[in-house]
Formats: sequence, C-alpha cells, structure tokens
Amino acid sequence: MPAALLQLAVVVPTFNERANVIELIARLHALLRDIDHEIIVVDDDSPDGTAEAVREVAREDRRVRVLQRVGRRGLSSACIEGMMTTAAPAIAVIDADLQHDETLLPQMLERLTSESLDLVIGTRNAGGGSMGSFAESRVRLSEAGRTLSRLVTHSELSDPMSGFFMLDRRFLEEVIGSLSGVGFKILLDLIASSARPVRFVEIPYHFRERLHGESKLDVVVGLEYLLLLIDKKIGDLIPPRFVVFGAVGGAGVVLHLAILWALLRLGGQRFLVAQAVAAFVVMTVNFFVNNALTWRDRRLRGRAVMLGLLQFYAACAIGAFVNVRVAAYAIQHGTPWYLAGLAGLLVGSVWNFAVTAATTWRVRRRRRARPAAAA
Repeated sequence: MPAALLQLAVVVPTFNERANVIELIARLHALLRDIDHEIIVVDDDSPDGTAEAVREVAREDRRVRVLQRVGRRGLSSACIEGMMTTAAPAIAVIDADLQHDETLLPQMLERLTSESLDLVIGTRNAGGGSMGSFAESRVRLSEAGRTLSRLVTHSELSDPMSGFFMLDRRFLEEVIGSLSGVGFKILLDLIASSARPVRFVEIPYHFRERLHGESKLDVVVGLEYLLLLIDKKIGDLIPPRFVVFGAVGGAGVVLHLAILWALLRLGGQRFLVAQAVAAFVVMTVNFFVNNALTWRDRRLRGRAVMLGLLQFYAACAIGAFVNVRVAAYAIQHGTPWYLAGLAGLLVGSVWNFAVTAATTWRVRRRRRARPAAAA
C-alpha cells in the first residue's frame, strides 16, 4: 500500500517558547490526525532550551522536525527557512505561544485547495475576529500598520500584521526571490513581493491570552515593520538598515550641536575641548542606539559590548577624517559649501556603516565547548 502523500507543513518560529511549544505540538497532532502533516519548529537558539525540548519529541515522532538557527535572529527569516525545508504543497505559519486559533487549520487547508487560493489568512480585525484583551496602544499600533501596509501591498488586508496564515507552495516559489526577510511581519513581505494581485481570503478568529512566557512585541518590532515598508519601496536602491543608521546619525548631529552649545555657552569650555567631549558622547550614544535598533538581530551583549564600542570609536574616527577630506577636496574644486558638506557627510556615513557592519556587528559564530578527549 503506497504511503500517504504529505499534505500540510506547519511552521512554528520560536524563541524562548519551551513552556508552550510542546503543548502546541500535541494540539496540532490531535487536530490534524486525518491530514498527513509535519511540524517544523524553527528556533533561534533559545536560551531556555526550546530546541532541545522539541528535539526530544522529534526522536520519537517523525512528523516533528527542529531547525535550530545559531548566530542569527528574526521571525520573518525563520519562517522563510522553515517554509523552504518542506516539500508539502500547503504550508501554515503559526506562533508557538498558543494565542492563534489552531482549530482553523483544517478549514484553512480546505479553502486553500478547493478555491485555488494563494493565501488563507487568520484575521483579528474582520467580523467575528477579536484582538482579545490587547491594550489600547497595541490596537492603535495594529491599525497604523494596516494603514501603512497599503503603501506596498495595494490590497485591502484587514490584518496585514497577522502571523497566522496558510499559503500554497507554488505562490511561495513565485515570490521567494523577492522576499526581504526583514523584521517580524512575514505576511506583508509575501504579499508585497508578488508581481500580481494575490488571491486570498481572510478567516476571523479570536486572539487568545498568552499562557506562558512574555510577548516579543515592543517598540523595536514596530520599527522593523517600518524597515520592511522601506525595503519594499526603495530596498533595491538603499539598504533599509542604512536608512536607520543614517537616521541615528542625523539625530546624533542634533545632539552634538546641543552639547557643543551647552559646553561653550553655559560651561565656558574652550572649543576644542567642547568639540571633543560632544563627539565622544555622541559616538557613545550612537553606538548603543544602533546596537538596540539598527543591528537588533546582531545585538552585542555582555563582554562583546565593550569590544564593539571600541571598534565603533575607531571606525567613526576614520569616518570623520574621510568626511573632512572629501569636503575639503570638494571645496577646493569650486563646489558650494553646503554640497561639499553633504558629500563629506554621505561618504563618511557610508564608510561608518560598511565598516561597522563588517566589524562591530559582523555575524559571529557561537563558540561551543569541545567534546572531552577519550581516555
């Protein structure tokens, strides 16, 4: 008798979800018992041992697999890698925190296949759906995200920030080369990457309370949503990280001038002293802001912070020298002062971004203990 054909893969991105993911796997197996399926947990090297817990289950259950990513973070990229590891014709994405309504999966699969759709999306914002007990600020954030999504999708999605959906593999293969993999909102990335109108339906559901652990949603997630929008609009021309890096640098210029003014006018310091202090303070602030925002997925922690800060100082010092030399060269060749200053600033910023990306925030391999030598 031939083996059953794989019908559905459920991709579950995780970070510190050990307390929830095993319960989710049990629920999925019970729900999908009449559907040939597999569950792919993509874990971003959780400190709480999420991957190890899933691996214990997978040793006795061939329908469960775990992909443990070391040295990289991000929900969107995790989903992409998980989706690309399966041969299933239908792929669902669901959070591990038990807040999504997994009981909709059979209905989503039936509609995806019977109606020849690209996507079936679980929505909290259509009739019958609910955001649950979300704080008003989070509801407003969702509404803002829905409005901004129209800039890149040209679709009337009621919940573009949903992390609960199912898609046809053929649609995935159609858009995979254009995906950004930026941030936490993979659904928007999928739809914005399509060169044609996407065939989709939305199914309302009630967003549940989290049982264990803490929400990953914070201000930085909102920033990464904006990064995705920027990437879809101008990503072919300017990397979205550089946009944020430049914005941090621009805010640093304002801070520099404020400190310089305060030291000169209120503190009575000499110009060179005030300039040096302002530059040191701004470089330090810029480092920590970039570490938290621009390079969030490669954020330095512990002892690596001090080494990274020193590398950042060195890169920015050279960048400042390059800035001045470029501006001076432009002035000497008749360029107006404001264009010369802008040219120096742009070249210096590109230098700082490129060098710190390759040094301060380069992708690091995690050192693992070597196995003890045999006696």
